[in-house]
Order: sequence, then C-alpha cells, then structure tokens
Amino acid sequence: MAACGGAGCGPQCSSSSSAGGQEDALVESMGRLSTASAAAACGKCDGGGAAVAVAGGVGMCAGCFRAHLFGKFKLSVTSNAMVRPTDAVLLAFSGGPASRVALQFIHEMQSKAIQSWEASNSQALPVFSLGVAFVDERSVISASLPGHEIQAAIEDIRSVVSGLSPGDKRVHIASLEEVFSSGSDDKAARLKEVVGVISDETGRDDFVRRLRMLSLQKVALENRYTKIMLGTCASGIACHVLSATVKGQGYALPADVQYVDTRWEVPVVLPLHDCLAQELNLLCEIDSLKTQQLLDRPCSGINGLVSSFVSRLREENSSREHTILRTAQKLKPFSFNKFSANGYHDFLPSRLRPKFQNIDANECTFSEILCLICGSPFSESELLNLENTKLKAQKKIDLYTAHCCQSCHFQILPAATDMYGHFFSLLPKFWTEKVDAASASHSSLRDQIADYLLDEDDGN
Repeated sequence: MAACGGAGCGPQCSSSSSAGGQEDALVESMGRLSTASAAAACGKCDGGGAAVAVAGGVGMCAGCFRAHLFGKFKLSVTSNAMVRPTDAVLLAFSGGPASRVALQFIHEMQSKAIQSWEASNSQALPVFSLGVAFVDERSVISASLPGHEIQAAIEDIRSVVSGLSPGDKRVHIASLEEVFSSGSDDKAARLKEVVGVISDETGRDDFVRRLRMLSLQKVALENRYTKIMLGTCASGIACHVLSATVKGQGYALPADVQYVDTRWEVPVVLPLHDCLAQELNLLCEIDSLKTQQLLDRPCSGINGLVSSFVSRLREENSSREHTILRTAQKLKPFSFNKFSANGYHDFLPSRLRPKFQNIDANECTFSEILCLICGSPFSESELLNLENTKLKAQKKIDLYTAHCCQSCHFQILPAATDMYGHFFSLLPKFWTEKVDAASASHSSLRDQIADYLLDEDDGN
C-alpha cells in the first residue's frame, strides 16, 4: 500500500530506497504509460523518482499518483452526492482492476467515516453500509473453463472482500439465470435458449450485459441496497460512446455517459467516471491489489472492434479517451441523470447544493418511455410508432415489438417475425409484465373516455 494512503504525500514518499526501487521497476514494466524519467522530480511533492506520467504529462511518484486517483474518485462521489450517510451501497465486482480499485477506494471512504463516527461519541452522521455483488456468468461463458477453476475464482473474490476491515461487507454471488422466473424448470437452459435465439453477435453481447444489470438490481432490491456502484471508467465509457453511435443509439447515448442514472429502481452511480483504465491497472500494480480476471467475458461483435480501435488510439495518445468522453458529455442529459434535491440537501455543503436544485416542473416525474429490452429512452419517431401501434394492435406481440427501440429491432429481435412470440415468451416475465400493465392502463383510460362520448345516433 502506498505510504500516503490516498490522503496526499510529501517528499518522504520517495526518500527510501525501497520506494525508489519500486518506482524504477514501474518505469521498466509500465513504460508504455509513462513519459517521465525516474530521475525527474515528482510534479506534486517535488520528490525524486517520478515513475508515472498522468494525462497532461505531469510526472508523479507512486504515492502522489495514488492520491491523484483517489482524489478523482472522491470528487465524483461527493460532488454528485453518490453516497449519503444513510445509504446501503452495492458494489458490482468483477474482480478486474477497475472494480478492484473502486472497492478499495469506497472501503477507505467507509473506514474514515467509521473512525469519525467512533471519535465523535456517536454524535456524527451514520456511516453508509457496503456490500459486494459478483454475477456468475458461467452459463454463457466458454464451456472450456473447468468448474473448479470458476469456483476457485469466486473464493478469491470472497477472500479479497473479507480482508477489508473495518466495516462488515456482505458478498453476494448471483447467477445470471436467476433473473428468470422462479417458476422456470431449468433457468440455465432457458438463458442459453434465449441467447441462442439472438443471431447477431453484438446483440448477444448487449443482451447479456442487460441481464447482468438486471441481476444486480435483483440483488439490490432483495437486500435493501439503495445504490449500485459500478467500476465503469472513462476508457469503458469512451468505447461505449463510439459503439453506441455505430449501433444507431445516438439519441439515447447521453443516458449512459453521466455520473448518475436513476432510471433504474435502484439508482446506478459511476465514481470512476474520470479515471482511465491504464491508470487503474497501474494502481493495482503499485498497491499490489489482487485482481481476478478468469471470468471476464471479452467484448464481441461491434463492441470488440470498437474496443480494439480505442486501444490503438490510446497507444498513439492516451488523452484521446478523455477527449471522446468530454465530447459526449456536451450532449444534453435526461432528467434521470441527476438526483433531485429532496433527501440530499441535508448531507451536502452549501456550495454544492445548487447542483441538486429541484428539477423543473416539466421534469418532475420520470416520463420517458424506455425500450423493453435495453432500457434506452425512445426518440420521437419511436414514440410515434408506439402510439400508432397502441391504436391498431390486436396482439400483445405487436405491443412488445413496438416497445423495443430500433437498435434492438435490428440486433436482438429474431430476423423472422414468426419467431417473435417464442422470443418474448423466453424473456423474464417482469419485462413483458410492464408492457401488459401499461397496455391495461391505456385500455382502461380509453374506456373511461368512451363513457363521456356521444353515440352517433344520439341527437343534439
């Protein structure tokens, strides 16, 4: 662990021979990340051995580099009111570098809050609780992975979490197929069947990602968590910006590149929003943070191609990922990309409260229509098609398909329309039940209006 522990450092952080040796090794092994010389002075503490060069070319020693990353994480959390003292936070943990750093940083914030609470004789604000969730996707990953290796990887994750103290942290292992109805005879077989129906490789990849998020939501709701924290970083968001554009999801793109997403029943937050994957990988080496990537599923289709393309851009200029992200953030976010003031002002400094003023009257309720499958907000043309279908639809299948965005029509729905019924019958029931409920409400409203209309035979 770095000497500064994320709280800042001074010249002493590079004065010892052991620290200097660590930084020399970093320069040798991670030279692709650094343009700084080990003999150069740290740009933060003026000590020797600047082993890491962050975006902008500022050389830092290992301790200052860690403090720099922790500062970005903490700023994202506090300035966007991601975590309140009364919250129960569920961290989505894959075992990779991004989620491992997120776990370490949020644990440190929790530890400091516990120390403050204990020092104040219980007069301070309560301390948020923290849990960790791992989604087991063995049903859809390569069958070449032996079961004992998968189980060993899961046990490694448990040991990583159990080694963090103070603060008890529950570990939840959720199987991907658990999002299907409890009445299903064989959930794993049903999962494989519905994924197999999707012929497009990119569509399959996106569909599994959606199931992963639904699995996290299920864990959060069943265990009363109030926030879901993801390890999604700037590099991942940059890839999503390009892939979403290619897949025709430009209208919905602003929804996925913000710090906060409240369209889910349990809001989702991205505290590593401003951190690059390279930085997170390097921090894991500096702090010897154990990672587990055996169960990682590589991107496929368009997502895989875009990931390779962004990697090439990174090699030429590491700041290009930030450039892509900043460009996307100029798009106007949706109403669900921010918290309202209610419930947040009590825990915010006065200088931050203007960011959480009550949303405009026309945005006071979340009214966007979301895609049945991917959750993207509907564009005007998609809304028009939905309204026309509601007036003419004779079958539920027509309503289901009308509640899917154009991108899902192209990449996820079966090419043959006669397969639609089978596909929707395989989906988790709560997806289609939402459309059924909305349709019933629409029919009831239409009947109420009809009671007040005059028949053609009635006189004036």
